[in-house]
Amino acid sequence: MDILFIASFATITPDPSTSKKLYVDALGLPLEDSGGYLHSERVGGSKHFGVWPLEQAAQACFGTSEWPSDHPVPQASVEFEVASEAAVAEAGKELEAAGFTLLHEARTEPWGQTVARLLSAEHAIVGISYAPGLHNGS
Repeated sequence: MDILFIASFATITPDPSTSKKLYVDALGLPLEDSGGYLHSERVGGSKHFGVWPLEQAAQACFGTSEWPSDHPVPQASVEFEVASEAAVAEAGKELEAAGFTLLHEARTEPWGQTVARLLSAEHAIVGISYAPGLHNGS
């Protein structure tokens, strides 16, 4: 697989209000709130930075609002960008062939990003993604 760049990094929080106190109130990061997900494309050095509620991470990975008890609770999420939707599916197959278990295969999210995710040994959600907006010169 050919990783182009880090598309996003998000800390995963079980307590969004406490995390907001740190990232927005204390650090002053220019984060916007989209239904509880704090995010910005205006934090230098990052295409996208987020503070992702654990409940939303569980929904994205498993389709349920609770993180499954048989999986370690993730602390962060990092997504690596590839060149196309097809490259996401191919990367997922490569990861599985290398012995990794995907949380879910490549799929297109409602906002247009195609992503496949796994849980790393460090308990981070690792995504291989294709977000069209990142390829239009933005």
